[in-house]
Amino acid sequence: MSARAFPLLPGALTVARREIRDQLRDWRILAPIISLTLFFPMLMNFTARTAVEFVERYGADIIAERLIPFLLMIVGFFPISISLVIALESFAGERERLSLEPLLATPLTDGQLYFGKIIASMLAPLGAAYLGILVYLVGLYLRLDWQPSTQLLLQVLLLTTAQSVVMVTGAVVISSQTTSVRAANLLASFIIIPVAQLIIGESLIMFWGRYYVLWWIVAALALVALVLGRMGLHLFNREQLLGREADNFDLKWALNSFWGGFRGRAETIGAWFRQLLTQTLYEARGSILIMLLALLTAYVVGYRTAGEYTLPGELFDPDRLRAALGSEFAGFGFLSAQGWLWVVANNLRALAIASLLGAFSFGVAAVVLLMAPVGIVGYFAGNFALSGANASRLLAGLVLPHGILEIPAAVLAGAAILQLGLAGLSLQKGSSIGASWLEALGKWARLSLGLVLPLILAAAAVEVFVTPRVAAALLIGAP
Repeated sequence: MSARAFPLLPGALTVARREIRDQLRDWRILAPIISLTLFFPMLMNFTARTAVEFVERYGADIIAERLIPFLLMIVGFFPISISLVIALESFAGERERLSLEPLLATPLTDGQLYFGKIIASMLAPLGAAYLGILVYLVGLYLRLDWQPSTQLLLQVLLLTTAQSVVMVTGAVVISSQTTSVRAANLLASFIIIPVAQLIIGESLIMFWGRYYVLWWIVAALALVALVLGRMGLHLFNREQLLGREADNFDLKWALNSFWGGFRGRAETIGAWFRQLLTQTLYEARGSILIMLLALLTAYVVGYRTAGEYTLPGELFDPDRLRAALGSEFAGFGFLSAQGWLWVVANNLRALAIASLLGAFSFGVAAVVLLMAPVGIVGYFAGNFALSGANASRLLAGLVLPHGILEIPAAVLAGAAILQLGLAGLSLQKGSSIGASWLEALGKWARLSLGLVLPLILAAAAVEVFVTPRVAAALLIGAP
């Protein structure tokens, strides 16, 4: 039967109906959905009422105003977490129940099977999330006479839906690439950690009252879901699913894949460095451009933020600045080998954390972390300018000497992490996620060891032995 005679959506709905019938017969799925739909909103209503009564005693009504919308988002999030469990079991569970082969033997296309699983994994948890939000809102209206604005309610519903789609598409990819539910559950950390980070970020945005940022998060989640769906469909192949054996770890294969990415085609150290400076940098040109734009954006945002959150002008008084800089230089052991080691260790630790988080978040978390210091520099430069001083002196004294080396190191490190985080999104046909990621890890190590590490070592030396003297001369007039 051709795909034209059996369109994508009807075929996917056929698979979804089969899956949903099985879900409705399984009490292990129904019990948490029902409890999270009915009990959890009641608990959040109690929490909201208690919090409102507490803060009203101290005149901090704004805390309650920001807390209630956050609890509304949490009420919607917990039921959709069940979709992650269902999606992780979609293909790996079929294999363990020995029902995968009959399913793949149907005349359905790969796309119909894949999207049918996605739809089935989302419908029940999303329905429970919407119902839970309704129960929570009814309780708030009856107990506190509170109701959200139309915009806030729409944002919460869209966030709930988008987060569910992202988790499900990612989990279905994992389930289709593993041979057991246990392995799929272990790999679920690549989904849980980024989503947990996102929830923390959304909570901070809500407590600050910057609700317009939530629209950007919804758009970003929609883009991630689209990318994950495309990647999953690209990887999905019924012949490979049937032929895949147990997930055995092959150390020799893993090392060879990593070494192939690290060495490339170089036979000598000289050839390795030539390849690093030509081919590797050329392959990373897109990621390098993204990092340059991200760091420039961070500086501009930080500079403009100074106009909204301005520091007291007396902080930039020459005498106060002289005392502050002197204590900083002395406290951290600047102008000494100990200070150089401290700066190197601090920068390497920051890049290690960025690399780890970037691997779990398609490189996004790494980009944000690397943007933060540049944004802080922009913020202080803006405050320096608002105090009537020359911001260029701040940059020339405290940033420029070592920034000439440190900023390129941050750009290259961020580009390497981006390529590592996005390794699974541009797979060649027949290639596995594991092989692609290990090769990308080798390329990350090649760029980090060949260029980033030397730049960090040199930048730390300049920051410790040169920058303090330049800063003293330009900012506080010391010889």
